[in-house]
Amino acid sequence: MRQAQPSQLQLGEADIASIQFDSRSRDDIPQLLRGLQFLYTNESIRDEVFEILQQVVPENVDVQKGRPGMHLWQVLVMGTLRLNLNWDYDRLQEMVNHHNTIREMLGIGIRDESRKYGLQTLKDNVSLLTPEVLDKINQVVIEAGHSIVKKKENALRGRCDSFVVETNVHYPTDINLLWDAIRKAVTLTADLSQHSGLSLWRQHAFNLREFRKLFRHTQRLKHSTSKDETKQALKQQAITGAHEACLQRARELVARIEATLSLLCVSELQIIQVMQIERFVMHANRQIDQIQRRVIKDEKIAHAEKVFSLFEEHTEWVSKGKAGVPVELGLRVNIMEDQHGYILHHQVMENQTDDKVAVSIVRETLARYPELRACSFDKGYHSPANQKDLRELLESVVLPKKGKRNKAEQERESTAEFQAMRCQHSAVESAINALEVHGLDRCPDHGIKGFRRYVALAVVARNIQKLGAELRKQERAAEERKRRRLKRAA
Repeated sequence: MRQAQPSQLQLGEADIASIQFDSRSRDDIPQLLRGLQFLYTNESIRDEVFEILQQVVPENVDVQKGRPGMHLWQVLVMGTLRLNLNWDYDRLQEMVNHHNTIREMLGIGIRDESRKYGLQTLKDNVSLLTPEVLDKINQVVIEAGHSIVKKKENALRGRCDSFVVETNVHYPTDINLLWDAIRKAVTLTADLSQHSGLSLWRQHAFNLREFRKLFRHTQRLKHSTSKDETKQALKQQAITGAHEACLQRARELVARIEATLSLLCVSELQIIQVMQIERFVMHANRQIDQIQRRVIKDEKIAHAEKVFSLFEEHTEWVSKGKAGVPVELGLRVNIMEDQHGYILHHQVMENQTDDKVAVSIVRETLARYPELRACSFDKGYHSPANQKDLRELLESVVLPKKGKRNKAEQERESTAEFQAMRCQHSAVESAINALEVHGLDRCPDHGIKGFRRYVALAVVARNIQKLGAELRKQERAAEERKRRRLKRAA
Protein backbone atom coordinates (compact mmCIF):
# COMPACT_ATOMS: atom_id res chain seq x y z
CA MET A 1 0.00 0.00 0.00
CA ARG A 2 1.49 3.32 -1.09
CA GLN A 3 0.34 6.84 -0.37
CA ALA A 4 1.90 10.12 -1.40
CA GLN A 5 1.26 11.56 2.08
CA PRO A 6 -1.74 11.10 4.42
CA SER A 7 -4.07 14.08 4.30
CA GLN A 8 -5.07 13.63 7.97
CA LEU A 9 -2.41 13.97 10.66
CA GLN A 10 -2.14 11.01 13.01
CA LEU A 11 -1.15 11.07 16.66
CA GLY A 12 2.55 11.94 16.91
CA GLU A 13 2.88 13.24 13.34
CA ALA A 14 4.20 16.73 12.57
CA ASP A 15 2.56 19.50 10.54
CA ILE A 16 5.00 20.29 7.74
CA ALA A 17 3.50 23.74 7.20
CA SER A 18 4.34 24.80 10.77
CA ILE A 19 8.07 24.02 10.61
CA GLN A 20 10.19 27.05 11.51
CA PHE A 21 13.73 27.59 10.20
CA ASP A 22 16.53 29.71 11.60
CA SER A 23 16.59 32.75 9.30
CA ARG A 24 20.26 33.41 10.13
CA SER A 25 21.47 29.91 9.27
CA ARG A 26 23.80 29.75 6.25
CA ASP A 27 23.71 25.97 5.97
CA ASP A 28 22.28 24.16 2.95
CA ILE A 29 19.76 22.06 4.89
CA PRO A 30 17.36 24.93 5.79
CA GLN A 31 17.41 26.17 2.18
CA LEU A 32 16.50 22.76 0.80
CA LEU A 33 13.86 22.10 3.45
CA ARG A 34 12.31 25.55 2.91
CA GLY A 35 11.97 24.79 -0.80
CA LEU A 36 10.36 21.43 0.00
CA GLN A 37 8.04 23.12 2.49
CA PHE A 38 6.89 25.58 -0.18
CA LEU A 39 6.06 22.72 -2.55
CA TYR A 40 4.09 20.99 0.19
CA THR A 41 2.16 23.97 1.57
CA ASN A 42 1.04 25.29 -1.83
CA GLU A 43 -2.00 23.10 -2.44
CA SER A 44 -2.02 23.18 -6.26
CA ILE A 45 1.72 22.46 -6.46
CA ARG A 46 1.46 19.70 -3.85
CA ASP A 47 -1.37 17.96 -5.71
CA GLU A 48 0.62 18.09 -8.94
CA VAL A 49 3.76 16.70 -7.30
CA PHE A 50 1.81 13.93 -5.57
CA GLU A 51 0.12 12.95 -8.82
CA ILE A 52 3.52 12.66 -10.50
CA LEU A 53 4.95 10.65 -7.59
CA GLN A 54 2.18 8.09 -7.97
CA GLN A 55 3.78 7.08 -11.27
CA VAL A 56 6.67 5.36 -9.44
CA VAL A 57 4.21 2.73 -8.17
CA PRO A 58 4.03 -0.20 -10.66
CA GLU A 59 0.77 -0.44 -12.59
CA ASN A 60 0.04 -3.98 -11.36
CA VAL A 61 0.23 -2.95 -7.68
CA ASP A 62 -2.94 -2.02 -5.79
CA VAL A 63 -2.08 1.02 -3.66
CA GLN A 64 -4.99 0.25 -1.32
CA LYS A 65 -3.83 -3.24 -0.33
CA GLY A 66 -0.85 -4.71 1.43
CA ARG A 67 1.43 -3.40 4.14
CA PRO A 68 1.88 0.38 4.33
CA GLY A 69 5.07 1.32 2.54
CA MET A 70 7.10 4.50 2.87
CA HIS A 71 5.11 7.56 1.80
CA LEU A 72 6.17 8.88 -1.60
CA TRP A 73 6.66 12.37 -0.20
CA GLN A 74 9.23 10.90 2.21
CA VAL A 75 10.98 9.20 -0.72
CA LEU A 76 11.30 12.55 -2.52
CA VAL A 77 12.57 14.32 0.61
CA MET A 78 15.18 11.63 1.27
CA GLY A 79 16.33 11.53 -2.34
CA THR A 80 16.83 15.29 -2.57
CA LEU A 81 18.61 15.38 0.79
CA ARG A 82 21.03 12.67 -0.25
CA LEU A 83 21.93 14.35 -3.54
CA ASN A 84 21.94 18.00 -2.58
CA LEU A 85 24.05 17.47 0.53
CA ASN A 86 26.37 14.89 -1.07
CA TRP A 87 25.55 12.24 1.54
CA ASP A 88 25.97 8.50 1.23
CA TYR A 89 23.19 6.25 2.48
CA ASP A 90 24.85 5.79 5.88
CA ARG A 91 24.82 9.54 6.53
CA LEU A 92 21.25 9.77 5.19
CA GLN A 93 20.14 7.03 7.58
CA GLU A 94 21.69 8.83 10.54
CA MET A 95 20.11 12.17 9.64
CA VAL A 96 16.57 10.94 8.90
CA ASN A 97 16.56 8.99 12.16
CA HIS A 98 18.00 11.67 14.44
CA HIS A 99 17.75 15.16 12.86
CA ASN A 100 14.62 16.79 14.31
CA THR A 101 13.86 19.24 11.48
CA ILE A 102 14.37 16.60 8.79
CA ARG A 103 12.05 14.21 10.64
CA GLU A 104 9.43 16.97 10.84
CA MET A 105 9.73 17.46 7.06
CA LEU A 106 9.09 13.71 6.71
CA GLY A 107 5.90 14.20 8.74
CA ILE A 108 7.26 12.53 11.89
CA GLY A 109 6.88 14.16 15.29
CA ILE A 110 9.96 15.00 17.35
CA ARG A 111 8.87 12.67 20.17
CA ASP A 112 7.93 9.81 17.84
CA GLU A 113 10.75 7.28 18.36
CA SER A 114 8.87 4.36 16.83
CA ARG A 115 9.62 5.18 13.19
CA LYS A 116 13.25 4.53 12.28
CA TYR A 117 14.52 3.67 8.80
CA GLY A 118 16.92 0.87 7.95
CA LEU A 119 19.74 1.26 5.46
CA GLN A 120 18.32 -1.14 2.87
CA THR A 121 14.88 0.47 3.22
CA LEU A 122 16.34 3.82 2.21
CA LYS A 123 18.19 2.32 -0.77
CA ASP A 124 15.17 0.41 -2.04
CA ASN A 125 12.76 3.36 -1.77
CA VAL A 126 14.99 6.13 -3.16
CA SER A 127 15.82 3.92 -6.15
CA LEU A 128 12.08 3.86 -7.04
CA LEU A 129 12.43 7.36 -8.48
CA THR A 130 13.01 7.39 -12.24
CA PRO A 131 14.53 10.07 -14.49
CA GLU A 132 11.18 10.52 -16.23
CA VAL A 133 9.33 11.16 -12.96
CA LEU A 134 12.08 13.47 -11.72
CA ASP A 135 11.99 15.45 -14.96
CA LYS A 136 8.26 16.11 -14.49
CA ILE A 137 8.80 17.15 -10.87
CA ASN A 138 11.62 19.43 -12.00
CA GLN A 139 9.24 21.26 -14.34
CA VAL A 140 6.81 21.83 -11.44
CA VAL A 141 9.66 23.13 -9.25
CA ILE A 142 10.85 25.53 -11.97
CA GLU A 143 7.33 26.88 -12.54
CA ALA A 144 7.09 27.51 -8.79
CA GLY A 145 10.48 29.23 -8.82
CA HIS A 146 9.57 31.40 -11.80
CA SER A 147 6.36 32.48 -10.09
CA ILE A 148 8.51 33.94 -7.31
CA VAL A 149 11.32 35.61 -9.27
CA LYS A 150 9.53 36.73 -12.43
CA LYS A 151 8.23 40.28 -12.44
CA LYS A 152 7.52 41.82 -15.84
CA GLU A 153 9.87 39.63 -17.84
CA ASN A 154 8.31 36.43 -19.20
CA ALA A 155 10.89 35.48 -21.84
CA LEU A 156 13.61 33.00 -20.86
CA ARG A 157 17.26 33.23 -21.84
CA GLY A 158 19.26 30.05 -21.58
CA ARG A 159 22.92 29.24 -21.01
CA CYS A 160 24.09 25.82 -22.17
CA ASP A 161 27.27 23.99 -21.19
CA SER A 162 28.51 20.50 -20.36
CA PHE A 163 30.71 18.95 -17.70
CA VAL A 164 31.87 15.48 -16.72
CA VAL A 165 30.29 13.48 -13.90
CA GLU A 166 32.80 10.84 -12.89
CA THR A 167 31.80 7.23 -12.31
CA ASN A 168 32.99 5.38 -9.24
CA VAL A 169 35.90 3.53 -10.88
CA HIS A 170 39.65 3.18 -10.43
CA TYR A 171 42.15 4.28 -13.06
CA PRO A 172 42.02 1.61 -15.78
CA THR A 173 45.09 -0.20 -17.11
CA ASP A 174 45.12 -3.41 -19.12
CA ILE A 175 46.60 -5.44 -16.28
CA ASN A 176 44.24 -3.91 -13.67
CA LEU A 177 41.20 -4.82 -15.74
CA LEU A 178 42.54 -8.36 -16.24
CA TRP A 179 42.90 -8.74 -12.46
CA ASP A 180 39.33 -7.51 -11.94
CA ALA A 181 37.98 -10.00 -14.48
CA ILE A 182 39.92 -13.00 -13.13
CA ARG A 183 39.15 -12.13 -9.49
CA LYS A 184 35.39 -11.92 -10.07
CA ALA A 185 35.20 -14.92 -12.40
CA VAL A 186 37.13 -17.17 -9.99
CA THR A 187 35.19 -16.00 -6.91
CA LEU A 188 31.80 -16.47 -8.55
CA THR A 189 32.76 -19.87 -9.99
CA ALA A 190 34.03 -21.11 -6.61
CA ASP A 191 30.81 -19.99 -4.93
CA LEU A 192 28.67 -21.66 -7.58
CA SER A 193 30.73 -24.88 -7.37
CA GLN A 194 30.34 -25.03 -3.61
CA HIS A 195 26.55 -24.69 -3.84
CA SER A 196 26.49 -27.38 -6.56
CA GLY A 197 28.49 -29.86 -4.47
CA LEU A 198 31.67 -29.74 -6.57
CA SER A 199 35.09 -29.53 -4.92
CA LEU A 200 37.04 -28.27 -7.92
CA TRP A 201 37.73 -24.83 -6.42
CA ARG A 202 38.59 -25.60 -2.80
CA GLN A 203 41.85 -23.69 -3.24
CA HIS A 204 40.41 -20.73 -5.13
CA ALA A 205 41.72 -18.24 -2.53
CA PHE A 206 45.24 -19.69 -2.94
CA ASN A 207 44.90 -19.54 -6.74
CA LEU A 208 43.93 -15.87 -6.56
CA ARG A 209 46.84 -15.06 -4.22
CA GLU A 210 49.27 -16.68 -6.64
CA PHE A 211 47.81 -14.79 -9.58
CA ARG A 212 47.86 -11.56 -7.60
CA LYS A 213 51.61 -11.99 -6.97
CA LEU A 214 52.19 -12.19 -10.73
CA PHE A 215 49.86 -9.23 -11.26
CA ARG A 216 51.61 -7.07 -8.64
CA HIS A 217 55.06 -7.95 -9.99
CA THR A 218 53.95 -7.00 -13.50
CA GLN A 219 52.32 -3.82 -12.24
CA ARG A 220 55.47 -2.61 -10.46
CA LEU A 221 57.74 -2.93 -13.50
CA LYS A 222 58.46 0.38 -15.23
CA HIS A 223 60.15 1.17 -18.51
CA SER A 224 63.83 2.08 -18.25
CA THR A 225 64.78 5.77 -18.31
CA SER A 226 68.42 4.97 -18.99
CA LYS A 227 70.07 6.11 -22.21
CA ASP A 228 71.98 2.83 -22.38
CA GLU A 229 70.28 0.69 -25.03
CA THR A 230 71.45 -2.51 -23.33
CA LYS A 231 69.72 -1.57 -20.09
CA GLN A 232 66.60 -0.56 -22.02
CA ALA A 233 66.53 -3.93 -23.77
CA LEU A 234 66.97 -5.85 -20.50
CA LYS A 235 64.18 -3.90 -18.82
CA GLN A 236 61.86 -4.43 -21.80
CA GLN A 237 62.69 -8.15 -21.73
CA ALA A 238 61.79 -8.30 -18.02
CA ILE A 239 58.49 -6.48 -18.67
CA THR A 240 57.62 -8.82 -21.53
CA GLY A 241 58.49 -11.91 -19.50
CA ALA A 242 56.38 -10.78 -16.53
CA HIS A 243 53.38 -10.11 -18.77
CA GLU A 244 53.76 -13.49 -20.51
CA ALA A 245 53.80 -15.31 -17.15
CA CYS A 246 50.73 -13.39 -15.99
CA LEU A 247 48.86 -14.07 -19.23
CA GLN A 248 49.72 -17.77 -19.13
CA ARG A 249 48.32 -18.11 -15.63
CA ALA A 250 45.22 -16.14 -16.63
CA ARG A 251 44.61 -18.49 -19.58
CA GLU A 252 44.88 -21.50 -17.27
CA LEU A 253 42.35 -20.08 -14.84
CA VAL A 254 39.94 -19.16 -17.66
CA ALA A 255 40.22 -22.69 -19.06
CA ARG A 256 39.44 -24.15 -15.61
CA ILE A 257 36.43 -21.87 -15.25
CA GLU A 258 35.05 -22.89 -18.65
CA ALA A 259 35.61 -26.57 -17.82
CA THR A 260 33.77 -26.14 -14.52
CA LEU A 261 30.80 -24.46 -16.19
CA SER A 262 30.50 -27.39 -18.59
CA LEU A 263 30.24 -29.82 -15.62
CA LEU A 264 27.63 -27.90 -13.64
CA CYS A 265 23.94 -28.76 -13.65
CA VAL A 266 22.58 -25.23 -13.37
CA SER A 267 19.18 -24.56 -11.84
CA GLU A 268 16.93 -21.70 -12.92
CA LEU A 269 17.99 -19.71 -9.88
CA GLN A 270 21.67 -20.00 -10.84
CA ILE A 271 21.34 -18.88 -14.46
CA ILE A 272 22.03 -15.23 -13.58
CA GLN A 273 25.22 -16.17 -11.74
CA VAL A 274 26.39 -18.25 -14.71
CA MET A 275 25.73 -15.29 -17.01
CA GLN A 276 27.82 -13.08 -14.70
CA ILE A 277 30.68 -15.58 -14.83
CA GLU A 278 30.51 -15.77 -18.62
CA ARG A 279 30.56 -11.96 -18.80
CA PHE A 280 33.73 -11.74 -16.70
CA VAL A 281 35.32 -14.57 -18.72
CA MET A 282 34.58 -12.56 -21.87
CA HIS A 283 36.26 -9.52 -20.30
CA ALA A 284 39.26 -11.64 -19.28
CA ASN A 285 39.69 -13.03 -22.79
CA ARG A 286 39.53 -9.54 -24.27
CA GLN A 287 42.13 -8.20 -21.85
CA ILE A 288 44.42 -11.18 -22.50
CA ASP A 289 44.19 -10.49 -26.22
CA GLN A 290 44.82 -6.75 -25.84
CA ILE A 291 47.79 -7.21 -23.49
CA GLN A 292 49.25 -9.78 -25.87
CA ARG A 293 48.92 -7.38 -28.80
CA ARG A 294 50.08 -4.24 -26.97
CA VAL A 295 52.96 -5.54 -24.83
CA ILE A 296 54.19 -8.63 -26.65
CA LYS A 297 53.53 -7.65 -30.27
CA ASP A 298 53.91 -3.87 -29.75
CA GLU A 299 50.61 -3.01 -31.46
CA LYS A 300 48.43 0.02 -30.80
CA ILE A 301 44.94 -0.73 -29.53
CA ALA A 302 42.17 1.32 -31.15
CA HIS A 303 40.25 3.50 -28.72
CA ALA A 304 36.94 1.94 -29.75
CA GLU A 305 38.15 -1.49 -28.58
CA LYS A 306 39.03 -0.34 -25.07
CA VAL A 307 36.87 -0.78 -21.97
CA PHE A 308 37.53 1.47 -18.99
CA SER A 309 35.61 -0.39 -16.29
CA LEU A 310 34.19 -3.90 -15.95
CA PHE A 311 31.61 -2.80 -13.40
CA GLU A 312 30.52 0.57 -14.84
CA GLU A 313 30.68 -0.27 -18.53
CA HIS A 314 29.19 3.07 -19.58
CA THR A 315 32.35 4.86 -18.37
CA GLU A 316 34.07 6.95 -21.04
CA TRP A 317 37.58 8.37 -21.30
CA VAL A 318 36.96 12.14 -21.52
CA SER A 319 39.74 14.63 -22.21
CA LYS A 320 38.36 18.17 -22.28
CA GLY A 321 41.74 19.92 -22.21
CA LYS A 322 41.32 21.46 -18.77
CA ALA A 323 44.42 22.71 -16.99
CA GLY A 324 45.58 20.13 -14.46
CA VAL A 325 42.88 17.64 -15.47
CA PRO A 326 44.26 15.64 -18.40
CA VAL A 327 41.51 13.01 -18.33
CA GLU A 328 38.21 12.31 -16.57
CA LEU A 329 36.49 8.92 -16.32
CA GLY A 330 32.73 9.23 -16.52
CA LEU A 331 30.05 10.69 -18.77
CA ARG A 332 29.38 14.20 -20.01
CA VAL A 333 26.23 15.90 -18.73
CA ASN A 334 24.75 18.81 -20.67
CA ILE A 335 22.66 21.40 -18.78
CA MET A 336 20.46 24.33 -19.79
CA GLU A 337 20.24 27.10 -17.17
CA ASP A 338 18.00 30.17 -17.37
CA GLN A 339 18.78 33.75 -16.32
CA HIS A 340 17.21 33.14 -12.90
CA GLY A 341 19.62 30.32 -12.05
CA TYR A 342 17.21 27.39 -12.48
CA ILE A 343 18.32 24.36 -14.51
CA LEU A 344 15.62 23.95 -17.14
CA HIS A 345 16.81 20.70 -18.66
CA HIS A 346 19.74 18.30 -18.78
CA GLN A 347 21.03 15.49 -20.97
CA VAL A 348 23.33 12.56 -20.18
CA MET A 349 25.63 12.30 -23.20
CA GLU A 350 26.68 8.76 -24.11
CA ASN A 351 29.34 8.68 -26.84
CA GLN A 352 28.40 12.23 -27.84
CA THR A 353 30.23 15.52 -28.04
CA ASP A 354 28.87 19.02 -27.45
CA ASP A 355 28.22 19.80 -31.11
CA LYS A 356 25.97 16.71 -31.42
CA VAL A 357 23.52 17.77 -28.69
CA ALA A 358 23.16 21.54 -29.18
CA VAL A 359 20.01 21.34 -31.30
CA SER A 360 18.40 18.47 -29.38
CA ILE A 361 18.66 20.13 -25.96
CA VAL A 362 17.15 23.36 -27.32
CA ARG A 363 14.25 21.46 -28.92
CA GLU A 364 13.58 19.49 -25.74
CA THR A 365 13.77 22.64 -23.61
CA LEU A 366 11.37 24.48 -25.95
CA ALA A 367 8.91 21.60 -25.64
CA ARG A 368 8.90 22.17 -21.88
CA TYR A 369 9.26 25.98 -21.89
CA PRO A 370 7.96 27.62 -25.09
CA GLU A 371 8.90 31.05 -23.68
CA LEU A 372 12.62 30.32 -24.28
CA ARG A 373 13.78 33.05 -26.67
CA ALA A 374 17.58 33.03 -26.59
CA CYS A 375 20.46 30.78 -25.67
CA SER A 376 24.22 31.08 -25.42
CA PHE A 377 26.84 28.38 -26.02
CA ASP A 378 30.61 28.11 -26.09
CA LYS A 379 32.72 27.27 -29.13
CA GLY A 380 32.54 23.52 -28.51
CA TYR A 381 28.92 23.52 -29.72
CA HIS A 382 29.73 25.16 -33.06
CA SER A 383 29.05 23.57 -36.41
CA PRO A 384 27.60 25.14 -39.58
CA ALA A 385 24.48 22.96 -39.23
CA ASN A 386 24.01 23.99 -35.59
CA GLN A 387 24.30 27.69 -36.51
CA LYS A 388 21.52 27.30 -39.08
CA ASP A 389 19.18 25.04 -37.08
CA LEU A 390 19.43 27.03 -33.84
CA ARG A 391 18.56 30.31 -35.57
CA GLU A 392 15.38 28.68 -36.84
CA LEU A 393 14.42 27.64 -33.31
CA LEU A 394 15.37 30.75 -31.32
CA GLU A 395 15.16 34.50 -31.77
CA SER A 396 18.72 35.04 -30.55
CA VAL A 397 21.62 32.56 -30.63
CA VAL A 398 25.07 33.22 -29.20
CA LEU A 399 27.29 30.53 -30.65
CA PRO A 400 30.87 31.69 -31.35
CA LYS A 401 32.52 30.17 -34.37
CA LYS A 402 35.72 28.18 -34.16
CA GLY A 403 38.65 29.46 -36.18
CA LYS A 404 38.72 32.35 -38.60
CA ARG A 405 35.56 34.39 -39.23
CA ASN A 406 34.43 36.06 -42.44
CA LYS A 407 33.12 39.62 -42.50
CA ALA A 408 29.46 38.70 -41.92
CA GLU A 409 30.35 36.43 -38.99
CA GLN A 410 32.59 39.09 -37.50
CA GLU A 411 29.78 41.66 -37.68
CA ARG A 412 27.30 39.24 -36.12
CA GLU A 413 29.61 38.49 -33.18
CA SER A 414 30.37 42.19 -32.68
CA THR A 415 26.78 43.26 -31.98
CA ALA A 416 25.97 44.58 -28.50
CA GLU A 417 23.41 41.82 -27.83
CA PHE A 418 25.86 39.07 -28.82
CA GLN A 419 28.65 40.51 -26.67
CA ALA A 420 26.35 41.03 -23.67
CA MET A 421 25.02 37.46 -23.73
CA ARG A 422 28.49 36.07 -24.30
CA CYS A 423 29.73 37.90 -21.20
CA GLN A 424 26.81 36.51 -19.21
CA HIS A 425 27.39 32.97 -20.48
CA SER A 426 30.16 32.29 -17.96
CA ALA A 427 27.52 32.36 -15.19
CA VAL A 428 26.60 28.80 -16.18
CA GLU A 429 29.90 27.71 -14.61
CA SER A 430 28.41 28.75 -11.27
CA ALA A 431 25.53 26.31 -11.78
CA ILE A 432 27.96 23.55 -12.77
CA ASN A 433 30.11 24.21 -9.71
CA ALA A 434 27.02 24.17 -7.47
CA LEU A 435 25.97 20.81 -8.90
CA GLU A 436 29.45 19.36 -8.40
CA VAL A 437 29.71 20.67 -4.83
CA HIS A 438 26.25 19.33 -4.01
CA GLY A 439 26.85 15.74 -5.04
CA LEU A 440 27.33 15.67 -8.81
CA ASP A 441 31.11 15.40 -8.93
CA ARG A 442 31.14 11.58 -8.76
CA CYS A 443 28.26 9.12 -9.13
CA PRO A 444 28.36 6.24 -6.60
CA ASP A 445 25.26 4.52 -8.04
CA HIS A 446 25.68 1.48 -10.27
CA GLY A 447 24.81 1.10 -13.94
CA ILE A 448 23.65 3.57 -16.54
CA LYS A 449 20.13 3.58 -15.03
CA GLY A 450 21.54 4.50 -11.64
CA PHE A 451 23.70 7.18 -13.28
CA ARG A 452 20.73 8.77 -15.03
CA ARG A 453 18.63 8.69 -11.88
CA TYR A 454 21.47 10.20 -9.83
CA VAL A 455 21.93 13.10 -12.28
CA ALA A 456 18.18 13.80 -12.57
CA LEU A 457 17.79 13.78 -8.78
CA ALA A 458 20.74 16.16 -8.40
CA VAL A 459 19.14 18.63 -10.81
CA VAL A 460 15.79 18.51 -8.98
CA ALA A 461 17.50 18.90 -5.60
CA ARG A 462 19.52 21.87 -6.82
CA ASN A 463 16.43 23.64 -8.16
CA ILE A 464 14.54 23.02 -4.90
CA GLN A 465 17.47 24.47 -2.95
CA LYS A 466 17.50 27.48 -5.31
CA LEU A 467 13.77 27.92 -4.66
CA GLY A 468 14.30 27.71 -0.89
CA ALA A 469 17.21 30.16 -0.99
CA GLU A 470 15.11 32.70 -2.91
CA LEU A 471 12.24 32.34 -0.43
CA ARG A 472 14.56 32.81 2.54
CA LYS A 473 16.09 35.86 0.86
CA GLN A 474 12.66 37.42 0.42
CA GLU A 475 11.68 36.54 4.00
CA ARG A 476 14.84 38.14 5.40
CA ALA A 477 14.18 41.26 3.32
CA ALA A 478 10.61 41.41 4.68
CA GLU A 479 11.91 41.04 8.24
CA GLU A 480 14.40 43.83 7.66
CA ARG A 481 11.67 46.13 6.29
CA LYS A 482 9.51 45.35 9.30
CA ARG A 483 12.38 46.05 11.68
CA ARG A 484 13.02 49.42 10.02
CA ARG A 485 9.33 50.38 10.21
CA LEU A 486 9.24 49.55 13.91
CA LYS A 487 12.44 51.51 14.46
CA ARG A 488 11.00 54.58 12.69
CA ALA A 489 7.74 54.25 14.61
CA ALA A 490 9.65 54.13 17.91
